[in-house]
Amino acid sequence: MLACRRLAALGLLLVLCQGRGEDGGADSCDNFTDLNLSHCFLGTNLYVRLLLYTRANPACGRELHHRRFPSEPLFDLSRPTAFVVHGYRPTGAPPVWIDRLVRLLAEGRDLNVVVVDWNRGAANLNYLAAVAYTREAAHNLTGFIRAMQEEGASLGSMHLIGVSLGAHLAGFVGANLKGKVGRITGLDPAGPLFTGATPDERLDPSDAMFVDVLHTDMDSFGLRGAHGHIDFYANGGADQPGCPKTIFAGKSYFVCDHQRSMLLYLCALNRTCTLRAYPCASYADFLDGRCLQCEAFKPASCPQLGYDVIQWRESLLRLGQTKVFFSTTASQPYRKLNYRVDMVTWNQYLRWGVVYIRLHSGRNVTEARVDHKLLRFEQFTSTRLLAQFEEDLPHVHKISLRINTGNVIGPRYKIRLLQIRLTPLERPERFPFSVYRLWIWTLP
Repeated sequence: MLACRRLAALGLLLVLCQGRGEDGGADSCDNFTDLNLSHCFLGTNLYVRLLLYTRANPACGRELHHRRFPSEPLFDLSRPTAFVVHGYRPTGAPPVWIDRLVRLLAEGRDLNVVVVDWNRGAANLNYLAAVAYTREAAHNLTGFIRAMQEEGASLGSMHLIGVSLGAHLAGFVGANLKGKVGRITGLDPAGPLFTGATPDERLDPSDAMFVDVLHTDMDSFGLRGAHGHIDFYANGGADQPGCPKTIFAGKSYFVCDHQRSMLLYLCALNRTCTLRAYPCASYADFLDGRCLQCEAFKPASCPQLGYDVIQWRESLLRLGQTKVFFSTTASQPYRKLNYRVDMVTWNQYLRWGVVYIRLHSGRNVTEARVDHKLLRFEQFTSTRLLAQFEEDLPHVHKISLRINTGNVIGPRYKIRLLQIRLTPLERPERFPFSVYRLWIWTLP
């Protein structure tokens, strides 16, 4: 923002302007490099800028000199430092999420937040050139961190948050520093040119003392597999709810799933989303209700996406690489409320179908559809399901249940339940509730 005053002197109108950042400081702010498509067509040469934000200047960056940074009074090396590393920038524009992420980090904790602006290098229509620059940018950032060490900073207090291609750049920095960096967070690490790469050619758990990874687009721009001490898979790690399913949606069809990783992380940082994930071998097993136990973790609850997942570090290092799965809605606050459903069927003949469960609280109703596959119901058999509701109804007074056979035409069958029991997994203060001796007519 410019605060200007006009002075008339010797018959001339002079305009004297003084730079003033949003935080009220007298100095001008240093902003993220803003390029355009012409730069991308011509290609850019790598140039790395480091922009500092703290609680004192959460919206006004201060560019740090790579060697003379001790002269910056806001850069307190006794504080932890979080480095934010963006990815490939095919249009050259600043990331739309950068200001919000910086504010949430700087205002929520007493940190040095350093944005690693390598837009001159990442902004290339030639993706191969941007990938090649990641090694050089990592070498640059490694030198800066070593200079911090020489001034008394601790490697263990440093956290690198890498987005897409930036996740691998962060991994290269960690490898350069022999894995002694405290933490690396990878938000949907880039897949193109990294699929099938060896651990030293991409982000992997040896790059830091703790590595957490979020996957949202493994079937396109994201990287398949497990690459951290803990890997979170939102909705299985591939297709995200609310994202376009056809190419006619334009740009959003290509980037929506990939960008969802940042939206989920921002929501978790803002503490408006509580996204708890469950250890499991696959998303299918998770949806089948086979992986709803978290006793192996300390604290004795399932890990939660976000900055605070570090509290599960000791358990994760003991357990080894861990995959955790969770489902979300299409929009904030993204969370689904999970119920474990245990049913005992009594019907004599085998039946197949999908299940719809409704919870009623006054006039409010929420429904969970367990329809990812046909379920098998047979006599005196216990069935465990995972029911996921989009709304949290605190005072449930009625449960309704229906079963659909999936046939277009056909007879209605009666399914007898000896018992159905619903246990809220994220609300331990609420007691499970049960219904006994229930008869249900299936829908054809």
